[in-house]
Amino acid sequence: MSKRYANYPSIALTLIAACALSACGSFSLSPKYQRPALEVPAAAPGAASTTVPTDALVWWKGFQDPVLDALLAEAANNNQDLRLSSARVAEARATLDQNQSNLYPTLDLNASATRRRASETSASFSPGSNPISNDRQLGLSASYEIDFWGKYARADEAARARLLSQTASRGTVLTTLYANVAQSYFALRALDAQAVLAEQTLTTRQENLRLQQRRFQGGVVGELDLRQAESEAAGVEATLQLTRQNRRNAESALTVLLGRKPTEIARPELARGADLGALYARQAIAANLPSDLLNRRPDVISAEQNLIAANADIGQARAAYFPKLSLTAGLGKQSKDLSTLFDPASLFWNMIGNLTQPIFRAGAIDAVVAAANARQQQALAQYTLTVQNAFRDVHDALNNVEAGREISTTTTKRIDALRNTLRLADLRYKAGYSSYLEVLNAQRDLSQAESGLIDTQRSQLNAVVSLYKALGGGWDASSVVAQTGS
Repeated sequence: MSKRYANYPSIALTLIAACALSACGSFSLSPKYQRPALEVPAAAPGAASTTVPTDALVWWKGFQDPVLDALLAEAANNNQDLRLSSARVAEARATLDQNQSNLYPTLDLNASATRRRASETSASFSPGSNPISNDRQLGLSASYEIDFWGKYARADEAARARLLSQTASRGTVLTTLYANVAQSYFALRALDAQAVLAEQTLTTRQENLRLQQRRFQGGVVGELDLRQAESEAAGVEATLQLTRQNRRNAESALTVLLGRKPTEIARPELARGADLGALYARQAIAANLPSDLLNRRPDVISAEQNLIAANADIGQARAAYFPKLSLTAGLGKQSKDLSTLFDPASLFWNMIGNLTQPIFRAGAIDAVVAAANARQQQALAQYTLTVQNAFRDVHDALNNVEAGREISTTTTKRIDALRNTLRLADLRYKAGYSSYLEVLNAQRDLSQAESGLIDTQRSQLNAVVSLYKALGGGWDASSVVAQTGS
């Protein structure tokens, strides 16, 4: 092989050797990552005794309401917050791909054509030569920076962690969306129940009013009893009107969560499934919830991945203290005439090694490293705070579920007692032993207690959903993966 061609493979071999040296010989300047040690209980605080199968992949299936299932599926397909989160995941994945490209050499194809005219009066011009010249060039150029200090490896690690963080954040958005849709649906069914109660109460009050009108006309009762009956009927009618107003607002709010069109939001039409009482009867939570369930909460995962990324950023910043070695190579053909461009004699090649060691940067590198350390401390504080809030969310949700169950039991007892009170008050009034005001008070107390029971049941259903959300989307460890992949 001639000396002219012997250098062809040497350029490629040099770049390959540099890649291998970089891959095998880079150093990590980042602090060694260890998950922060936090004192956590072995079980979630205040776990209730009501059991539920722990192998359910989707927590809302326990309510056995096909309408709720359909609403949640519609929201997952159309919600704009979820689409925004998915776009952020795609951006983070593209950033990772971009960072990974820094680990490989770059190769470019170059082609150029130049025509020049030299000054005939310049000192470098040779008398008698042609002042006009042509130059054509076609070749390949390659460059590579050897990652001795792990700058690009740490950037790749940080980008990978941020991708996982964004993926987990999408899980947070999805879990929050499911919780908001379910709670909005429960609120709507509660308002339906309140409307039914108000309609039934209004019917009773109107019948009482007609009875009092006949008694007043017959001289059996005075005007006071009539006006009290009128006032009570009007008050219940106003309550019904307010309930219907709130229900219309709840319907429009739910349609926004479902991602429906503006025309459908202006005139919402929502199907109804199980009533509030049936939904309340089907709610259940698992007993003795282990605290490590919180490790799969999307926001906890996201916070830890951000901490890992910030830790890697420190190594990337520290790499600026050390020398940077770059290799550049070129290979191609160059000729003044196009006809001889591909002749063997037109071959050219070059190889350049460049070593740069920062000497003075007026504290710029120190500032970048200090900023990276500060961001790592921020990420650590955010991770710790996220874990603390996770335990608080579980504690509060379990407390609200247990309190709601007790309040519901007590309110049911009170309703039974008030029904007997109303029966006795009505008998006393008809026998002439008490005024009509006593009957009205008994009716009002019973109506308020029944309305309070509806609110209590809705609040407890919301607390159960909040517990699902606090645990990252349910009881089963695979449920978050299943949801974020939907």
